[in-house]
Amino acid sequence: MEFIREYADWFYLIGAVLFILTLRGLSGPKTAIAGNRYGMIAMAIAVLTTFFVADNPVVWMIVGAMVLGAIVGIARARTVPMTQMPETVALMHSLVGLAAVLIAIAAIIHNNKLVELGPDLLAANGINFHEMSKVHLFELFVGCFVGAITFTASVFAYGKLAAKKWAKTISGAWVKPVQALIFIAMLGFGIHFFLTGNMTSFWAMTGLALAFGWVWIAPVGGGDMPVVVSLLNSFSGWAAAGIGFTLENNMLIVAGSLVGSSGAILSYIMCKAMNRSIINVLFGGAMGGAAAPTAGAGEQVQRNYRSGSADDAGFLMSNADSVVIIPGYGMAQGRAQNAVKELANLLKEQGVTVRFAIHPVAGRMPGHMNVLLAEADVPYEDILEMDEINSDFPATDVVLVIGANDVVNPAAKDDPNSPIYGMPILEAHKARTIMVIKRSMATGYAGLDNDLFYNDKTMMIFGDAKKVVEDMTKAINGTGH
Repeated sequence: MEFIREYADWFYLIGAVLFILTLRGLSGPKTAIAGNRYGMIAMAIAVLTTFFVADNPVVWMIVGAMVLGAIVGIARARTVPMTQMPETVALMHSLVGLAAVLIAIAAIIHNNKLVELGPDLLAANGINFHEMSKVHLFELFVGCFVGAITFTASVFAYGKLAAKKWAKTISGAWVKPVQALIFIAMLGFGIHFFLTGNMTSFWAMTGLALAFGWVWIAPVGGGDMPVVVSLLNSFSGWAAAGIGFTLENNMLIVAGSLVGSSGAILSYIMCKAMNRSIINVLFGGAMGGAAAPTAGAGEQVQRNYRSGSADDAGFLMSNADSVVIIPGYGMAQGRAQNAVKELANLLKEQGVTVRFAIHPVAGRMPGHMNVLLAEADVPYEDILEMDEINSDFPATDVVLVIGANDVVNPAAKDDPNSPIYGMPILEAHKARTIMVIKRSMATGYAGLDNDLFYNDKTMMIFGDAKKVVEDMTKAINGTGH
């Protein structure tokens, strides 16, 4: 395949352009399918080109790994429920980090083997060899430790999102000093490896990076998981780009840089939506410290709220002119998206204007609610972002909040002493009537009580999201009991 070898840079350029078009396509739901197709074509071009330009590839190992990966990927894509998408994304990030670590290890071992053979023996066999320069050592240093951190951090994020027992949140005064010690030691060994090429320092750096990834993410609260998933996406990109330099593969450098930069930008946008810095999210402790839940718990017993039934809610919505549905993690947990779609369709048939309001950090990953609603075939034009719909709440007859808590908490607007003060929220409290579906009056992941639940305009409806929404639908069409 001399043709591909000769024009490899052109093929890589085409792939890079297609990856850019992929990101552009994925920026909106209507163009997301086309964006995915661009990405698939770009990846196919990158893999095939690399396969044919590689020196002396071990074909059976490469093809075997590709086939095995394809089987696992297709099986997972066909069977994973949309409710498990956040942990699936985190798990995929871990594999990118692991690949970066393994490539760095392979590159160093290969280099050391060639050094042991000696320049004379290599020259006799026609092998041109130069020991790794400082630039290559630096690339391996960065690619390996970023990849190692990404791997264990992503594995822990997967465990937390999947509610695994081994992924336990850690807390206490000892956490930050331990994080700092591990990080400093990791950098120390890494710099020593960079300066001397010492393998003991390389292994120590890698081990400490793996440990740091775990203790770094373990204290982060569940409410901050959307930012964590986005940041790990960014890290996986930078790890890939670092290893791209090691392998001298332009396509890997470009693709990794695109993923890294886009993930970093998304993380910034999400932190802005929470009115918090990325440093505060990752090193300031979980969203909602220990103090907030205690205060909130004391208040909950004493404050009065109004509760109602699914029949009451169905009656109010069927007699409204406009309804806004605000989905949250409770909808994902209850797998209620299809039931919500049926409810929306029924209300539309009765002449009610129904729209969905999405907060940037609702759920457990970027775009979590959008993904669930897309799975239920909710029309894209009915789904509005926070900035698009906030001005409409005062004229809205009914707002239905399904399992959302912190993203509709008026304290973010009204209480300067609240930990979430200044965080942009969906202003559901301005609507004429508010209905909230929750399992109980428990606080959300920020550990804060929500004044919205005690508002005179609010009716609490307790129960599993899917069951409650289905009962609302039955009440509206007259099949309920």
